[in-house]
Amino acid sequence: MLLTLFASPAGAQTNCAPRLVVIERLADRYGESRRSIGLGANNAVVEVFASIETGTWTITVTSPGGLTCLVASGQAYEALQEHPAKSGEQL
Repeated sequence: MLLTLFASPAGAQTNCAPRLVVIERLADRYGESRRSIGLGANNAVVEVFASIETGTWTITVTSPGGLTCLVASGQAYEALQEHPAKSGEQL
């Protein structure tokens, strides 16, 4: 399901585009919305988008400059409410 958002002039395809373009494409084509967010290295924003209806999911990374790149995508998304394991407890 990895998306090709636009092609470079040389014909090579990339999985990066302005953030708004990526979010709209994920919503329109896959029904995905943001499910979680975090801050990664170099102040990059890492987000998980998913659709409860279809089970598709996508992980994106957005640079401080606003360019968003698709990192991974797949199927069978499931939201969990797990708590950290206590010392000696097996998951």
